[in-house]
Amino acid sequence: MRDKSKASIILNAIFWGIIVVIIAIALFFSKEKHTAKDYIITFGVLGILNVSTFYINYVLLIPELIKKRKKYWIYVFSFIFLIIVVAAIKTAIAVLNPEETLVYRSNGKRETMSLYIYVINCVFSAGFFLVSSCIIHFTVDWFSNERIQRNLESEKKDMELQFLKSQLNPHFLFNSLNNIYSLAYQKSDKTADAILKLSEIMRYMIYESNDSWVSLDKEVEYVQSYVELQKLRFKDGAAVEISINGEIDGQKIVPLILISFVENAFKHGVANDHNDPIRINIIANQKILHFSVSNKKSTNNKDAIGGVGLNNVERRLQLLYPDRYKLNIVNSATHYTTELMLDL
Repeated sequence: MRDKSKASIILNAIFWGIIVVIIAIALFFSKEKHTAKDYIITFGVLGILNVSTFYINYVLLIPELIKKRKKYWIYVFSFIFLIIVVAAIKTAIAVLNPEETLVYRSNGKRETMSLYIYVINCVFSAGFFLVSSCIIHFTVDWFSNERIQRNLESEKKDMELQFLKSQLNPHFLFNSLNNIYSLAYQKSDKTADAILKLSEIMRYMIYESNDSWVSLDKEVEYVQSYVELQKLRFKDGAAVEISINGEIDGQKIVPLILISFVENAFKHGVANDHNDPIRINIIANQKILHFSVSNKKSTNNKDAIGGVGLNNVERRLQLLYPDRYKLNIVNSATHYTTELMLDL
């Protein structure tokens, strides 16, 4: 409401400022001398009528008949009726004061405007101020509605991102706890290390990833920590190759945007075949990140709910990197590959 009031004041000030400037220029170049009575009638009485016409429509007719009651035909009737009333009042003033309203100079000669022409001028004058008030009023409403719409869209986007992020954390935790449970069930000596590694990862997810953007090196470290956690599941270590090339120095990225691709590879792929390992490639410069994950497909994994993570990250990419990312997914008979290109 404050923004709407501010816009209304600014547009009204601009409109009346233009009117005043036009009148001042006309008086400056006018060769005719005006009496005090001329100024009182022309700029006092008639000026008040013009201002009243503008604000009766702006403050009363539009809000009450159009916006509140939706009485469009009554508004049209009121619009026409107001023009007639104002024109009638101005005409009556002109009849009583013809020297100040009907007499003018043309080529140095005094001329008298016909009453019919004066009435027509009064109708057009009233119509001008009424239409101007409509334009300004609805322009203010349009700007206000646009601002409200942008705020609503921004709030909706923030709420959706928070939901997606909250969805991702339990999803990751669920899978990691399953892995640790498997180690504990086997009475593996790696259980304590797995719990410690998970606590480090959760610290990043809970604290550092609360910011809208994090440094790329932190996100890469998080991916590496996740891989180390997964390796603890396997007796001989998971078959994973991580390749990092280019420049990782100060670039910013949305947190938790890469992990779902890696998590998906471990969950649905073969992670213990050293002849065909999971391959994670990261190539970065100051402007572009190329991130790819490739894994051999497991014939035993039939988990139907595994798509939560990838659906989540793709939706986040649409919201946070509109027209700034390319996601290519290749699902062949033997391998599953995801390639992500991000404009940093």
